[in-house]
Amino acid sequence: MRILAVPILEESSWTVGTGAQVHWRDFGASLWMTSAGPFCFGPQFPLVEYEDDNVDPGAGDSGRTKIQGVNPHFSERSFRMSWRPQYRSSKFRNVYGKVANREHCFDGIPITKNVHDNHFCAVNARFLAIVTESAGGGSFLVIPLEQTGRIEPNYPKVCGHQGNVLDIKWNPFIDNIIASCSEDTSVRIWEIPEGGLKRNMTEALLELHGHSRRVGLVEWHPTTNNILFSAGYDYKVLIWNLDVGEPVKMIDCHSDVILCMSFNTDGSLLTTTCKDKKLRVIEPRSGRVLQEANCKNHRVNRVVFLGNMKRLLTTGVSRWNTRQIALWDQEDLSMPLIEEEIDGLSGLLFPFYDADTHMLYLAGKGDGNIRYYEISTEKPFLSYLMEFRSPAPQKGLGVMPKHGLDVSACEVFRFYKLVTLKGLIEPISMIVPRRSDSYQEDIYPMTPGTEPALTPDEWLGGINRDPVLMSLKEGYKKSSKMVFKAPIKEKKSVVVNGIDLLENVPPRTENELLRMFFRQQDEIRRLKEELAQKDIRIRQLQLELKNLRNSPKNC
Repeated sequence: MRILAVPILEESSWTVGTGAQVHWRDFGASLWMTSAGPFCFGPQFPLVEYEDDNVDPGAGDSGRTKIQGVNPHFSERSFRMSWRPQYRSSKFRNVYGKVANREHCFDGIPITKNVHDNHFCAVNARFLAIVTESAGGGSFLVIPLEQTGRIEPNYPKVCGHQGNVLDIKWNPFIDNIIASCSEDTSVRIWEIPEGGLKRNMTEALLELHGHSRRVGLVEWHPTTNNILFSAGYDYKVLIWNLDVGEPVKMIDCHSDVILCMSFNTDGSLLTTTCKDKKLRVIEPRSGRVLQEANCKNHRVNRVVFLGNMKRLLTTGVSRWNTRQIALWDQEDLSMPLIEEEIDGLSGLLFPFYDADTHMLYLAGKGDGNIRYYEISTEKPFLSYLMEFRSPAPQKGLGVMPKHGLDVSACEVFRFYKLVTLKGLIEPISMIVPRRSDSYQEDIYPMTPGTEPALTPDEWLGGINRDPVLMSLKEGYKKSSKMVFKAPIKEKKSVVVNGIDLLENVPPRTENELLRMFFRQQDEIRRLKEELAQKDIRIRQLQLELKNLRNSPKNC
């Protein structure tokens, strides 16, 4: 069968075949099947005829070609076939997803069904952490990556929070330090022992109190050691210096709950999305808003900085309630560079960006697929590559840091997919197909390593510095020599009318009210027992005093 196609853009080409589904609204080109054969035509565009099926017009190896006008003879029974342009000049166009075998998955995980939209999985080169269902307070599992298979129900947990855990993040420079935040308004820093947990961990290395309501997000600074950001439902972002265990800055420019935070490469800029439908670019040390976009037509949910491109990418919902992504210039948020509708599903879209390969991955909550694109600084900016499909819907995804990938298999990205219905976490490796066994330097450039570029005092003093880069050529074998030392400090209290405000935060929800009620009941019971013991002790002392007075020596 002869196939007729029209190349519209120099950098774009597509494979046309019976059944391909795409539309190209900007140019109005169409593909029609008639009794004379398939025709692709558009306004003022010539047709190019190819002899082979499923040929790529941009490949240059399609055989004999000729320029031909549009065939005017169409029957009434002709029907339209839609088509999609594909980006064919990229070395990542054939990236495919490979799901690990069942024995390399983590099975039997009681994944939380909390309605909060954060990711419930955090991964580094040694451990996987997952927020779990628990009664009487929040907890999460920490599992060594080599310990795959069935996880026992009584596996040890990190269970020091008094409310549901809402977010967890590994320290990028010390691989056994993890931060967590919770509905109990606290942020806690935990140190995981070598080899994983042997018993339940209830004592945190450091407890941080400063928010007046529950804390929904935590983020580590990308280039500075021991600087942590936390965003609470009190609409504030606190910057913590963990060397002293105190908040050193507060960003108070939001009028509603903060949905997402993301840093640029050197950590000099912070971007946030908020329930007030605004996208902000903030200078974190001063808290000054540099750029602000009022996203009424594109209601933003998630945002990510695109490396050093000075671009932002947001996911959200359009005015027609379809899922949508938008690309922005970080220095001008007056309007997006491009907007693209994805589909009509309702699940939240999570964006993941790989600055080394300039690839963007889109995964929807409740979807079974992961789309991936390539980002460029020139038009069309966003180029669709391919899609990984799976029948099992995902609750969320964790991402392996670059230095934890298998470079011998040409693995460029790895997800850890949470499958709630099966209680399963399965690794999904994104692999570039290469035949050579040698190190592929073109897909593994120098990447941010595990050494911090700045100390907290340097960053707070106004210094910005790019990440310290490392090569993956020899594989990741070096473990960080840094050790987290918790500051020694006395427990502070803010007492008003005999009530410690840091310990007794006013409840905002029914669950918070019930937890506070039961805590108070336990405290009342303990105080009653203590009071009864003191009454007994007082009576004993009174009898001893009476006996002393009546003794013969005192007569």
